[in-house]
Amino acid sequence: MYEEILPDLFRVEIPLPGSPLKALNSYFVKSRGRLLIIDTGMNREECKHEMLASFDVLDVQLTKADFFITHLHADHVGLIGSISTGTSRVYMGAIDALILKNRINDSRWLSLSRHYEMHGFPEKEVEEAVKNLPGRRYGPREHDNISGIADGDILDFGDYRFYCIHTPGHTPGHVCLYEPSKGLLFCGDLILSGITPNISYWPEMENPLNDYLSSLDRISSLKVNLVLPGHREVFTDHIKRITELRQHHQSRLDEILTSLKDGDKSAYQIGQYVKWDIDYDSWEQFPPLQKWFAVGEIVAHLMYLESNGSIYKRMEGQKIMFSLLDPKLNA
Repeated sequence: MYEEILPDLFRVEIPLPGSPLKALNSYFVKSRGRLLIIDTGMNREECKHEMLASFDVLDVQLTKADFFITHLHADHVGLIGSISTGTSRVYMGAIDALILKNRINDSRWLSLSRHYEMHGFPEKEVEEAVKNLPGRRYGPREHDNISGIADGDILDFGDYRFYCIHTPGHTPGHVCLYEPSKGLLFCGDLILSGITPNISYWPEMENPLNDYLSSLDRISSLKVNLVLPGHREVFTDHIKRITELRQHHQSRLDEILTSLKDGDKSAYQIGQYVKWDIDYDSWEQFPPLQKWFAVGEIVAHLMYLESNGSIYKRMEGQKIMFSLLDPKLNA
């Protein structure tokens, strides 16, 4: 699907086969000189076919395309290695760019696997989950030409002047683009309509949920006329959606605290006490990959609760267990 949002600004839907997200919103910003493409899709032929077809439909040239990647997830960065050219500039938050570079080394995946096992994830399920992670299967094969950007950097394309805003939480180096004269916010996966972004465990972040909530606070102070997210529809009321997202995470925190009232649990064990928006009758039926995302989110919320003194963790053999700190919560 192709949609003209404003003069020289287009939204292109890139299909994401097999993903519950269904499609990625890729944005094309035309100018007399270079073209800016915001996010690309996975490193899959279905995504590449749609992306390349877009150049003909919008009458633009790949050799004049530069790219801005909101964050390192495969559905946003995957095609960079196969469609960027020798003349392309590829911009991405510096932290995410470094993580992406280090992913070539399998030691990162091994370290993450061991960490999830410490949180109660069965070894065989971890192996199955990691094997199917989109970042391993559909990430870019080459990405040596990425330019790391910092908070406050400015990108000028035609009539659009974009300010880079570091908004960690969904990933450590997630960056939004803000165009103040038109009130445009290209927010990647910071704010989505109808679905909640996954806030998960990252070795680079001490408190990912707190970072995410702080990013929402920062964005809420901006004057925004139109929100252009990485998935689903474009929308207008970012304050309302931010309020809903904060309520969602408070409910998730409450669920986790409730789960601990009858005793210590690992993050994996807590998974069965949380209400997930997924079409399975029980936690045991979740595919390992979905459990991976769920446990990562639980760990992020546990880190938040530990930081504010609601719970504490301890080692039980090789497993990390969590308990309520306030005896009143056991009543």
